[in-house]
Amino acid sequence: MTIVAVREAGGTVESGTHTMRALVTGAAGYIGSVVTRQMIEEGHDVLAVDDLRHGHRVAVDRRASFEQGDLLDAAWLRQCLSAHHVDVVVHLAAEALVEESVRDPGRFYRVNVCGGLNLLDAMAENDITRLVFSSTAAVYGEPETVPIEEDAPPRPVNTYGESKLVFEGMMERYRSAHGLRFVTLRYFNACGAAESLGECHRPETHLIPIICEVAMGQRDAIRLYGTDYDTPDGTCIRDYVHVADIAQAHILALSQLEGIEAAVYNLGNDTGYSNRHVVDTFQAVTGQELEVVPAARRAGDPARLVASSQRIRRELGWAPRHSELASMIGTAWAWHQEHPRGYES
Repeated sequence: MTIVAVREAGGTVESGTHTMRALVTGAAGYIGSVVTRQMIEEGHDVLAVDDLRHGHRVAVDRRASFEQGDLLDAAWLRQCLSAHHVDVVVHLAAEALVEESVRDPGRFYRVNVCGGLNLLDAMAENDITRLVFSSTAAVYGEPETVPIEEDAPPRPVNTYGESKLVFEGMMERYRSAHGLRFVTLRYFNACGAAESLGECHRPETHLIPIICEVAMGQRDAIRLYGTDYDTPDGTCIRDYVHVADIAQAHILALSQLEGIEAAVYNLGNDTGYSNRHVVDTFQAVTGQELEVVPAARRAGDPARLVASSQRIRRELGWAPRHSELASMIGTAWAWHQEHPRGYES
């Protein structure tokens, strides 16, 4: 259960070792399952927690301990952290569908804010002071400049982004009151698959897995939501980052928490691709011609979200291994072909 910490600073590399018992919330989800597996492979002892409303039990690494439970159950959560002697928390559990957050904001505040508050209280009660938080580029809203740096003013345009931003503020207050140390990772568009672990949501709203479903005949067409944005081809532009690279950022953040009081990092490839370009790239990778249908914009979708991830590259030595869109799409397509019914395959 020993992890090696590596950090690049001014051309030097610093190393150290840490032994951790880690709680991962949302461990049965798309990103959480990959984070859980990589943490175990790096030497962590992992307690995986998920309520399985959106996650898949089969996606949780068998080497992890597993507890099914809801972060809104404060008593269960306190008992869980106490019984398992947790040292550090990786918090990924959340309601995350942007369009749903516009239609049903209360559910997002309850789960993402109230559930998060229960987690912080349980951590304080059990003297757990280290946290890595899964946040989102949605906190930025419609950015003034692209690529977006971490110091850009947060102005979320949907409840999902706002609920994540509220929790970011809560962590700062708990830092002052309880000595919490935390790293916030603001993901841009997660994509791809990591061997046996891939993206499977019900309903599916993310572009690349939707394209895969169309290619497998499970949908009739790809709908491009918004073709009149102020972008070169009229469709939204997003920064795609491979799920395995996101997981690796968590490993690096955990390894550095002893020396960090509070830090915020973007996770992206610093490159934006339009929705139409993603479709065209998929067709080039697979050799398939797919039906594409223009559709109305979805509520809460900014026109451009492209990261500047130079801070985490500089301070933690993060270097994504997957930077080519075609390669990232290829891993997703391979997983969907092997799992045509998702984790039910």
